[in-house]
Amino acid sequence: MPLYALQVSYAPEAWATLIKKPQDRMKVVGQAAEKLGGKLVTAWMTFGDYDMLVILDMKDQVAAAAFAVAIAAGGACKSVKTTPLLSIERGIEAMKRAIASGYEPAR
Repeated sequence: MPLYALQVSYAPEAWATLIKKPQDRMKVVGQAAEKLGGKLVTAWMTFGDYDMLVILDMKDQVAAAAFAVAIAAGGACKSVKTTPLLSIERGIEAMKRAIASGYEPAR
C-alpha cells in the first residue's frame, strides 16, 4: 500500500483544548485510517509551520484523500498537507522511466 505524509497544524482552539486536557490523539487517528482501509505507521510532534507529522499506509489515493478531508473538516486543524511518499527504489525507477517520456524542454 502507498505511504503518505500528513503535516497538520492545529487551530488555536484545538491547542487550548489539548492544554486543558493533554491527550494522545493517535489512537483516534489510527482508527480513522483503519476504517478507510489503511493504518497509522508513525506520528511525531513537530516545530515550525506544522504541529504534527503523521505517516499513513493507505490503500489508494482516494482513501488518503478521504482521510485528509475528514481531518480538515473536523475543525481542529487549521491546515492539512498530504504528500505521497516514494521509496528510494521507486524514485530510481521513476528516474529510469523518465527518459521514455520523450519530453523535450523549450529551447
